[in-house]
Amino acid sequence: MTVAAILARNLTKDYADAFGIPRIRGLDGLDLEVAPGQVFGLIGPNGSGKTTTIRLLLGLIFPTSGSAEVLGHPPGSVAAKSRIGYLPEETALPRFLTGEEALEFYGRLFDLPRQTRRRRIAALLDMVGMKAPARRQIRTYSKGQARRIGLAQALINDPDLVILDEPTSGMDPAGSREIKDLILRLKEQGKTVLLSSHLLADVEDVCDRLAILERGRVRTMGTVAELLESRDEVTFTARGMDGDGIAEVEAAIRRRGELLSVSRRREKLENLFLRIVGEGRRGGGGAEAGGPGGSSGSVHGSGPAPVEGAGLAPGPGSTPGTASAPETGSRSGTDPG
Repeated sequence: MTVAAILARNLTKDYADAFGIPRIRGLDGLDLEVAPGQVFGLIGPNGSGKTTTIRLLLGLIFPTSGSAEVLGHPPGSVAAKSRIGYLPEETALPRFLTGEEALEFYGRLFDLPRQTRRRRIAALLDMVGMKAPARRQIRTYSKGQARRIGLAQALINDPDLVILDEPTSGMDPAGSREIKDLILRLKEQGKTVLLSSHLLADVEDVCDRLAILERGRVRTMGTVAELLESRDEVTFTARGMDGDGIAEVEAAIRRRGELLSVSRRREKLENLFLRIVGEGRRGGGGAEAGGPGGSSGSVHGSGPAPVEGAGLAPGPGSTPGTASAPETGSRSGTDPG
């Protein structure tokens, strides 16, 4: 039987006033199970219980009621803490140490052998893009650089569970993309990642499952696809279609459902930014309107069933989906964007 990386049952935390009287319920009956190897997102407004949840799982505070296990052990136990890496929301590092010295310090706290420490430090500095500034004092770092060293510190013990609280805070778009790519690499290595973030795009890009907290309670939980997929709208993306082809598709959709809109594909701002910056660094030119790949169009519609396969008329009992038609004329199914 596989042991859950994180398991919480009816986890509740009340905060008391100066007289010990409970006044604020920070977390209310949390039930949570995160499987090993998953990237799980916690999102919610300020005061929703995200930080309380993380502190309870780390054993920094104790629950009022309920129970939790981390990697099969009680929160705060040495057995659990030795296998956890944690990046807090505010990076707190020894300011008069260099980045390299700080990692050496944290490696010694985990009692890592000298050769292992040196090997891990070199690999982590390269991973977070801090090899060049590693010998400067941390007090000279920008917020983004301090964040990168903080992330390396969270990984110094090669943890099985990585808890990240606002990991892209202070990062420029290119740095944010690198951190998200790193999270995906940790997943490929079999690590479990608990990600708390206010940036919904970060959570959407990297998480397998997520929970939305509000006033200490889980309001909804599920996979990203389950929570975001539209049940009554379908998007078709095609390349190389002329006006007549688009008109034919529009007419076919109108026979089966309601046509909501016809639009050209719009590139994400993040992708455009990274492409322009990358071209500039390589000495290339700018980007043309319309994004890479020339012109493309999208048809958005709603109705009782989507268009699938080679035909525009689906069989009975079909479920919403997406069909893609490349220049060769073939179509294949993908998740709705």
